[in-house]
Amino acid sequence: MNDRIAIFIDGSNLYHALKGNFHRHDLNFAKFTQKLCGDRCLFRTYYYNVLQDYIQNPDGYREQQDFLDSLHKTPLLEIRLGGTKLSQGISVEKGIDVMLATDLLSFAWNNFYDIAIMVTGDADFAYAVQAVKNMGKHIEIAYFESGISRDLLNSADNWHLLNRAFFQGLWVGRRYVRHRKSGREDKNTRPQMNGSSITNGN
Repeated sequence: MNDRIAIFIDGSNLYHALKGNFHRHDLNFAKFTQKLCGDRCLFRTYYYNVLQDYIQNPDGYREQQDFLDSLHKTPLLEIRLGGTKLSQGISVEKGIDVMLATDLLSFAWNNFYDIAIMVTGDADFAYAVQAVKNMGKHIEIAYFESGISRDLLNSADNWHLLNRAFFQGLWVGRRYVRHRKSGREDKNTRPQMNGSSITNGN
């Protein structure tokens, strides 16, 4: 098939969904995007997330930098990083949704892709999806059953259910397990920190 595919990943949404549904996040991004794309032509993958604040969270910042270093090695993947701002003493994301929606629309306008695959469950993207469809492009949503906006789902042309079966063979290592009684780590089940995997990418 000759359809050109662009993949747009809401990084924070993906991280928390993996953690909430599967209690792990050691995802191999190269295999993940390849499975979403199938036998179609991948134009490029775009990953959006918040850059951790070194002052407020130095450990999280260092872990995220390690993750981003591995992510840079994923073929045809671009990273888009936003910042945070304090709202009533709480750190909130700033600009991530706007960046993703802007790229989704501008790339469609410039005819860079035929089909966009959005990895998100955020209802805020529903109107942008409709605008892209009005340009003659198709939209596919990769989603988890928990946390998906029905408005977003209903606006799409096709869907990828991200369940346990979908992720089979897409993990970097085996799941990390902490024994409840002893609190110790099982070294045989701790994911390997290599490849393009989510570690602290949220």
